[in-house]
Amino acid sequence: MTDVLVIGGGNAGCAAALAAARHGARTLLVERYGFLGGTATAAMVGPWMTFHSGNDRIVGGIAQEIVERLVAMGGSPGHIPDASDYVATITPFDPELHKALLFEMMAESGVELLLHAYFLEALRDGSGGVRGARVATVGGPLEFEAAVTIDASADAYVAASAGVGLQQGDARGRVQPASLMFRLSHVDLAQTAAYVREHPEQMRSSLSPEQRDAHALTAVAGLYDLWNAARERGDVSVPRELVSFFISPYPDEVTVNMTRVTEIDPLDPFDLTRAEIESRAQAMELLAFFRRDVPGFANARIAATAAQIGIRESRRIVGVYTLTADDVLAARPFDDAVARSAYPIDIHNPSGAGTTTHRLPPGASYEIPYRCLVPEKVDRLLVAGRCISTTHEAHASTRLTPTVMTLGQAAGTAAAFCAERKGRPRDIDVRELRAALVRDGVDLRRTASVPS
Repeated sequence: MTDVLVIGGGNAGCAAALAAARHGARTLLVERYGFLGGTATAAMVGPWMTFHSGNDRIVGGIAQEIVERLVAMGGSPGHIPDASDYVATITPFDPELHKALLFEMMAESGVELLLHAYFLEALRDGSGGVRGARVATVGGPLEFEAAVTIDASADAYVAASAGVGLQQGDARGRVQPASLMFRLSHVDLAQTAAYVREHPEQMRSSLSPEQRDAHALTAVAGLYDLWNAARERGDVSVPRELVSFFISPYPDEVTVNMTRVTEIDPLDPFDLTRAEIESRAQAMELLAFFRRDVPGFANARIAATAAQIGIRESRRIVGVYTLTADDVLAARPFDDAVARSAYPIDIHNPSGAGTTTHRLPPGASYEIPYRCLVPEKVDRLLVAGRCISTTHEAHASTRLTPTVMTLGQAAGTAAAFCAERKGRPRDIDVRELRAALVRDGVDLRRTASVPS
């Protein structure tokens, strides 16, 4: 028996495992791939957005530690201004160095790992709580018992198996579209930057040309004429409204976030198969478009495609509290807050092109209460990552990587406390939890709520 069992080695699960182990808990992290990092590595979702609200960094703790260590390894330039002006900063990173760093951090903190292991079912105790999990491995099924289990599977697999109430998608059950990320190398961004300076009307940005010139070319969102001309010619069929790519840690390489597979149920294996096939065909369309039409990309090559399509949304638990869009946009404070974010609510159209965006006021940030990590009824279980208890609209903000890493740190810290004291996650002293998170670098300073 272990103290804390974490199912899912993505960004939230890694932060949870590190936090639990650093607080003295015997911790086992179970991951289905042969590496850690989840959407950041398997799905190559990047850059990370955003650690800041305006000029104020509001995400710290393990998430910030990872960034600083990647910078030291040459795997990230750190936080840099977003030249597209969509968010305050972006944080490019190298997924391969991120994989290596996470293994290093797990070894340092004493986290036990089990890779190539697939979750099968939750083990229940006599009162209906979760006492562990059964997983499939190359050596056959294995069972692990723990004082507390953390569901960091992104799709709420443990919670679903344990009978936790679930929600999926919007009021009609539709989820945001899925996207396959890919990286292009041999790119001449100086040519691209020159074109952007000469055609400022082509960019989605509130920055003036002078302000844009003062920024490095960190991101491009726009190039409408180039994109629309290609669509009118029938050269591309991807249901996107603009060109979208970001710099990487390397001067001749960019990360492209443009494929879009709509009308998908990411929990239907046949639908997920369709999405993988469609998205790779779209990536080939986009490669041809970039080479033919975008200045600086004539010699571009595909450096990598993600191992799996990136899923923006699937299931969410019904927790003790459900975070709403009003909570986000009003920057509502909570006495049990364990994370802060300033990322806008951005909902990609489930059925086609277009994205709906609702922003917080400049300088504002919202809080996520610990109760969103606690299932409404099932004990000995915490949830971290994109499947916490939110509405569809609030989820469109809370799903971002810096936020889910902070939520993972909160879940891991809470689980370690429960294991040590043989208590239930719902009964934890949140003042003590918050104090521990602050000591460990999490920024829980309060900002004023937005007047109604």
